[in-house]
Amino acid sequence: MNPERDLITAITRRAAAFAPTSPPAGLRQGIGDDCAIWKPSPQQDSLITTDTLVEGVHFDRRWHPPHLLGRKAVAVNMSDIAAMGGTPRYVLLSLGLGDQEDPAWLDAMLDGLAEAVAAYGAVLIGGDTVNSPERLLLSVTVIGESPESRACLRSSGQPGDSVWVGGPLGLAAGGLELCRQGLATDPRWQPAVQAHLDPQAQVELGQKLATAGLVHAMMDLSDGLATDLAHICTASGVSAEVAAALLPIPALVHRAAAVCQADPLSWALGGGEDYHLLFTADPAHDPAISNLAGTVAGATLTRIGCLTAPPAGGPGVILRDADGTGREISYRGYDHFRAAP
Repeated sequence: MNPERDLITAITRRAAAFAPTSPPAGLRQGIGDDCAIWKPSPQQDSLITTDTLVEGVHFDRRWHPPHLLGRKAVAVNMSDIAAMGGTPRYVLLSLGLGDQEDPAWLDAMLDGLAEAVAAYGAVLIGGDTVNSPERLLLSVTVIGESPESRACLRSSGQPGDSVWVGGPLGLAAGGLELCRQGLATDPRWQPAVQAHLDPQAQVELGQKLATAGLVHAMMDLSDGLATDLAHICTASGVSAEVAAALLPIPALVHRAAAVCQADPLSWALGGGEDYHLLFTADPAHDPAISNLAGTVAGATLTRIGCLTAPPAGGPGVILRDADGTGREISYRGYDHFRAAP
């Protein structure tokens, strides 16, 4: 018995079980050799992204079911592909495990991961397995495609653009705090808990926005609106104004915040892990964008503000309260290398 070979066999078996009946036309070699081989599609740009989930930093096994953790490890990468308006094609998995990993827990996590890869229309083509004595590591790489020179970037925002988000804000942050406080099993909070445990990448929405040519700048909401919109502003050389009254914060988030003794606005601005799309567009396209929402399941598009010319101090994000007062909120979201807000 060889644990590493057994693990690779288990991953290979799932890759085959969830693979499409006929391999993608561009795939020459998948799992089973030193490298995977694929041929990019003609007139397409290749997109590559990777995210790592670290136990104790990004997830806690006390409340994160293994099946949903496997799904989340895939979704957070698919969200990056969605932000470019791309199509996911291939997935690589690097897995760091301890010596005493529970086989049932590991099987459930791999099932969730393989299931999610297939659900997004991609194929698992390889990766790596290593020993990680202190904590579990899940690193997923996704290779995607977009029509040549049509990928949506952060750097194309323009003064006057409308700013949009693709879904409600603060649910995932609220779900995390509910889990921390031992309230995850209460049926009242299931939408928030589910948003944290099992996020859904808006791949279809990203593709439709890109194909229709409606977007100037776009990225996904992973670190919170305050930080991610600041990224767009910095990359585009613009500033932004966001109206607090327009932020799509569900009533459930307000109720959960009251129970957790937290601020729902802080969850919405800086909690992170919403994994909806954040994008800017010419205001002339506002009606078309509103109409597009009805064609994508799960998308609730909300215009929350606009981009402006940067002041002398440089790009920034201003939150405008109902009384007209404004305050700087740039980069007030999650940061791996400092305490969360």
